Amino acid sequence: MEEVRRSTIFFTEQHLSYADILPPLQVRARIEVAVLNFLKDLNSPTPAISNLPMINRKTSNSRVNQGLLTDVSWIFLSRSFCTKSMTRESSAKSFIRAWKVMEMCYEILVQEKRVTQRELFYKLLCASPDYFSSQLQVNQTIQDVVALLRCSRFSLGIMASSRGAVAGRLLLQEPGEEIIDCTTCGSSGYPISGDLDLLEKLIMKTDARYIFVIEKRLAEDQVFNQIPCILITAKGYPDLATRFLLHHMTQAFPEIKILGLVDWNPAGLAILCTYKYGSIGMGLEAYRYACNVKWLGIRKDDLDIIPEETLIPLKPKDLQIAQSLTSSEILQVRFLKLIL
Repeated sequence: MEEVRRSTIFFTEQHLSYADILPPLQVRARIEVAVLNFLKDLNSPTPAISNLPMINRKTSNSRVNQGLLTDVSWIFLSRSFCTKSMTRESSAKSFIRAWKVMEMCYEILVQEKRVTQRELFYKLLCASPDYFSSQLQVNQTIQDVVALLRCSRFSLGIMASSRGAVAGRLLLQEPGEEIIDCTTCGSSGYPISGDLDLLEKLIMKTDARYIFVIEKRLAEDQVFNQIPCILITAKGYPDLATRFLLHHMTQAFPEIKILGLVDWNPAGLAILCTYKYGSIGMGLEAYRYACNVKWLGIRKDDLDIIPEETLIPLKPKDLQIAQSLTSSEILQVRFLKLIL
């Protein structure tokens, strides 16, 4: 019965937690409500510093949801909460960081601006150097705020920092701009914007039969002239903007097959899983960007025909990624689906 209970097919909509895409006024309203609730507890007959309840972003609170009418699966978080507390030494600083990020996001939304995560880090470093000393702290706090307010990162006024590029049999047109032929963009491809609003408004046309998701860099031999395809890469671990554009293309061209060409190592498989399922860290938004990517590349059985001297030993980081993948209850039973 335990396996049946954990099976995602029995999870209904009420069990799922989502980050809403909201206009600035509604996001500001949610921040204002958080402030008012905090002040209410502080001014009550028994004053207290209220905790910040957030959707738990740990593996134990995650599942993979399988659509009934589609092949696409995605990671989601169920409605289990954790808290950030000012009174606990382990979370006191992260409690304050959450308020600092909400304050900065509120100002950005009032000014009707957007910033990248990197720009937000520099703003916070100048305003609150005692609490923000690294980009990682900012990134984690952004996800804390998303889990607290349950609105998307983009709704908070934070743009994706994109490293991605696209090339091949794809015509793109931004609103009011000239048409871009991605076959003429050279080996570097067309750079993917971090502005998700802009990406959503792109007008796209193609005669491609395949979309190849490349792990690191686009092919320099213009393979799209031999195979009618679109090439897309995040140049490593997939960023949000690249995942967004790939998902947007699958919606625009549902008949096109998506094939992931990644290295045969733990990092390559982790990259493929992120495109296919999303990530636990962004579990509140993962469902928006999941794509039915099929694995194209070397398998274990192919190693017999590869000279042993060409193999590279796994590094400690590779072993750490491999342990994380193999210990995941979510992904263990689904790895086989990647190669079908």
